Amino acid sequence: MPSTQKLAVVLLNLGGPSSAAAIKPFLFNFFMDKNIIPLPQPLRYGLAKWISWRRGGGAAKKSYGHLGGASPLLANTIAQAEALERALQEKSPGARVFVSMRYWHPLAEQTVQEVAAFRPDKIVLLPLYPQFSTTTSFSSLQNWQQAAKKLGLELPTTEICCYPLNAGFITASVELIRAALRKAPQKTRLLLSAHGLPERVIRRGDPYQHQCEQTAAAIVRQLDIPGLDCRLCYQSRVGRLPWIGPSIGEALQKAAADRTGVVVYPCAFVSEHVETLVEIDIEYRQRAQEMGIPYFARVPTVGAHPQFIEGLRDLVLYAPATSERTCPGRFNKCYKGAKND
Repeated sequence: MPSTQKLAVVLLNLGGPSSAAAIKPFLFNFFMDKNIIPLPQPLRYGLAKWISWRRGGGAAKKSYGHLGGASPLLANTIAQAEALERALQEKSPGARVFVSMRYWHPLAEQTVQEVAAFRPDKIVLLPLYPQFSTTTSFSSLQNWQQAAKKLGLELPTTEICCYPLNAGFITASVELIRAALRKAPQKTRLLLSAHGLPERVIRRGDPYQHQCEQTAAAIVRQLDIPGLDCRLCYQSRVGRLPWIGPSIGEALQKAAADRTGVVVYPCAFVSEHVETLVEIDIEYRQRAQEMGIPYFARVPTVGAHPQFIEGLRDLVLYAPATSERTCPGRFNKCYKGAKND
């Protein structure tokens, strides 16, 4: 029987500037996050100011300029929220889905007020990051809990930390990749690209790279293409610290040397935004052409793909207890471990 319980589902995402004028304050909020720059507040404030001024008037301004000065991430997330709400209401008519962004509007404080006005019986927090990291999922979950406590929202809350092997996510990914590979020449390499992280974040026990590898392996298994040429790589490096690799730039160099075409699938992104629409579609496409790579294509993110939305619906309806640990013990920064820091 359909549930009569009033359920509030909150999709947690990064956010993005809503206009050219919002680029610098968005970047400031991003780099002020202690999970991004783990420095004492006065130092972090100064560095965030400098980086947001420098990048907001340079690289970031140029990137968002390709998108009309604003990020499409909020519109894409709202579309996912609407699709998930429709799917949930088939089994839980009292469900509503809200959107909360980490670094730009709607921020957690605003969404907490909207949820409180809805007066739900239960809240489910669902980060739109399939693979857990202290720099993304944990930061968003922590930010929500702080805002909820500040505004006095005390209700039973389930936190979904990660879903790198979620059946709906993997199936949607595979369907989209298959469609792209059917159009590609026979000699083509599949590059599964995830957002990179500094190596030191991983050394401290963050499970993100491990979970990206799990996702990549699951995609390859379900594709079940004999002799598939597939590599996992990482993108979006910022700063001078060593980052996990190989980078997508290095993967393209190898493809050029092997004289093979490439199909790129962003396996750690579920929405179109600047890293897919500009970094991959424009910057890396141009680099591939300059390297002489004979074929370049990019697979769309899962977005509101029906299989992905079904996967999210099942996560919400059958959400596991937050005490359950899904990562091997060496990853002490899994959500359970990170909460206790």
